[in-house]
Amino acid sequence: MKKAIIVDDEPLARMVVKEYLQNHPSITVMQECNDGFEGIKAIMQHQPDVIFLDIQMPKINGFEMLELVEQQPAVIFTTAFDEYAIKAFESHAVDYLLKPFSQERFDKAIERLTDRDTAGATNNTRDLLDTAAQGPQQNQRIVVKTGNKIKIIPIDDVHYLEAADDYVKIHTKEGAFLKNKTMGHFEKVLNPQQFVRTHRSYLVNVQLVTRIDPYEKESYLAQLKTGAQVPVSKTGYAKLKSVLGI
Repeated sequence: MKKAIIVDDEPLARMVVKEYLQNHPSITVMQECNDGFEGIKAIMQHQPDVIFLDIQMPKINGFEMLELVEQQPAVIFTTAFDEYAIKAFESHAVDYLLKPFSQERFDKAIERLTDRDTAGATNNTRDLLDTAAQGPQQNQRIVVKTGNKIKIIPIDDVHYLEAADDYVKIHTKEGAFLKNKTMGHFEKVLNPQQFVRTHRSYLVNVQLVTRIDPYEKESYLAQLKTGAQVPVSKTGYAKLKSVLGI
């Protein structure tokens, strides 16, 4: 038996998935969720084998929800999200179903899930998220989990980012928050005209830079409006000057 969770803000869409699953008695729906917050709690509680996931939902979207899940289940998207965008994620998810979808198309998705398990395929959800993060809607905010709470940080509220072992520490006026990503990831997805990699361990919001002071040999310190000081390497100095136009 496989455990499943349905995460979709549309009751009719959840009903369709449940109806289609009647043809697949080996899959049991453990819970239906109306949004990503409920989805995260349900995944932690039930540890499902597969989730049927919408992308466009209130509060946090499907991709942001997946980022906060530690034990990644298999993912089948059930969404009205633009098909062209979904194509970019097709190789990473088990399957995607573009609404409205038929029983026949749904059955093919379940067949792919079964084939995937039979072949012992690895879970590619992390690759999926790395691809999804490059979309234009995914770089306007950062969603983090702090204890049992989920916080949405608008990108303009980020002062700078700092490498912290396997995490990135996101510094804001409300404090620092950890995200299980790499500095390379953020350098790739954030607007390079707003965030500059000043040092291998730092990305800074250039809108907050007030001056750049010499520090040690071929290194500098960027002074921020907040009072913080961010290290700047020789290479980072050249990048920062270019973006600031100095």
